Amino acid sequence: MDEKNCCHKTKERSEKEYKNLVNRLNRIEGQVRGVKKMLENDAYCVDILTQVAAINAALNSFNKVLLAEHIRTCVARDIRNGDDAVIDELVLTLQKLMK
Repeated sequence: MDEKNCCHKTKERSEKEYKNLVNRLNRIEGQVRGVKKMLENDAYCVDILTQVAAINAALNSFNKVLLAEHIRTCVARDIRNGDDAVIDELVLTLQKLMK
């Protein structure tokens, strides 16, 4: 199964949204590489934990942006089209995010 068909639904994103999300992920990826390098260089535990907390905050921020766009586009569209199942899907998604 290729990456584009890994899920049951897909979403086309605007160039602006796509670039914003990719830029966020690139920064997070860089932060993770930085933590790995800190570990390899025997950095102090608290310094590593501080960077991991920053990564968690960046991931949470990514999720907030993606979720807001999902609600504005996919959820709103499906509700307008009479597909209330999207509400249950959103509730389950929020429950997973809040664990």
